[in-house]
Amino acid sequence: MTTVLITGGHSGIGLAAARVLAADGVDLVLAGRSAERMQPVADELTGRHGIAVTLLHLDTSSLKSVQDAAAEVDGWRRSGAIEPLDAVLCNAGGRFDGPVRHSADGYELTFATNHLGNFLLVELLLPSMSESARVIVTASGTHDPDSVDGRLVGRAVEPDAIALAAVGTDGAPVLSAGKRYATSKMCAVMFCYELDRRLRARGSSVTSIAFDPGQVPETGFLRDMPRAVQWISTTPVFGRVSKWIGGVVSDVAFSGASLARLATAPEYASRSGEYFQANDGVLSSERSATLTYDRDRAAKLWNDSVLLIERAGFDPRGAA
Repeated sequence: MTTVLITGGHSGIGLAAARVLAADGVDLVLAGRSAERMQPVADELTGRHGIAVTLLHLDTSSLKSVQDAAAEVDGWRRSGAIEPLDAVLCNAGGRFDGPVRHSADGYELTFATNHLGNFLLVELLLPSMSESARVIVTASGTHDPDSVDGRLVGRAVEPDAIALAAVGTDGAPVLSAGKRYATSKMCAVMFCYELDRRLRARGSSVTSIAFDPGQVPETGFLRDMPRAVQWISTTPVFGRVSKWIGGVVSDVAFSGASLARLATAPEYASRSGEYFQANDGVLSSERSATLTYDRDRAAKLWNDSVLLIERAGFDPRGAA
């Protein structure tokens, strides 16, 4: 039986993916912050498809929560409560408009949620994965400062983990919400590529893929924006204009189904180190931003991420 862990699998793109996976008979570990929100989804999927659904409390902005969640998964696997994970889908994320906020560990919230938590989660879950497991991290086309999406949201800045974690503290420069989000997603892409290189160096068969679901306004991504902006983003005109100017546009159903395909379809088993994009009904491998292929920057991002985790008092075992 195939087993997939998905963060944010109880809403939006994650829920759409979970429904596709469940229909294919895949057992699920739904990871999120609210058991109350996840339980109805678990009841729906088990009732309709007879699969096993396990709920896992996880807040990717908190390194303590990530560590505790990974330890719980390890215990379940050792006891036989769940099978080894065949895929880990780091789908949950956030954009936080308004004043800069910080995680429980003191790091800028967007960076902590969209990169640092996923980084630690994947590394701690590797021992709980099957030999040919897949790691898929949800990125965003906004990571590319030369793309339409990147220019609209805010051009990503240098993917310097130490500087990004410190945004808004001790006189550090304050970046706009769009730039914070776009840069965190650039870090996500670079993490996937560097993870692929390190997995190959270890002789591992685990696959690492970055996934851009496209602009999907129905997910509530713009919920912190003014109401007028939220309303406009859900109109058909918004999608048509975005396509016309070269934006990457999708919908919940297609992006969710694409995420599920990347997780389990045989044709993606050998596509490690690639960046896939859901755009207007087509899932394809694309080039990401030029800077994401810089190996020296990626190695520095990795090493600095380890340093930040250690500074917060946690052990990123396996991340060396």
